[in-house]
Amino acid sequence: MKKKLTIGKLAKQANVTIETIRYYQRQGLLDEPLKPDTGYRQYPAEAIARIRFIKRAQQLGFTLKEIAELLALDSGHCEDVRKLAEQKREQIDEQMQDLTVLRHALDSLVKGCLKNQSSRQCSLIDSLTNGPALTTENK
Repeated sequence: MKKKLTIGKLAKQANVTIETIRYYQRQGLLDEPLKPDTGYRQYPAEAIARIRFIKRAQQLGFTLKEIAELLALDSGHCEDVRKLAEQKREQIDEQMQDLTVLRHALDSLVKGCLKNQSSRQCSLIDSLTNGPALTTENK
């Protein structure tokens, strides 16, 4: 007979909170076992691996919706999984470019603030209030 776990033991072994498990259940990422007439729900030991998969995929930047797609594909659809990973990589590359643009804009604002330290008005606040909108659309 395979080992069964209560939600508390599952959370501890998967290194998450009970609320995280409940959230994953509400999102359809983790099955919720039926509650017996007496006692506690019993989760299969395989649920630990599923939760760890979800957490690792989140660390790689996948959203819960994307993780649901990955879980639905399973290891038998390697080509489809690879395509999703490539799309995620492209999104991350775009985010990195956007962050670089934002970093340069902040650098300029900070330099302007340093130049005008003797002023009674903060040039950084003035720039944010009256300056042009910052955009990352035209990289």
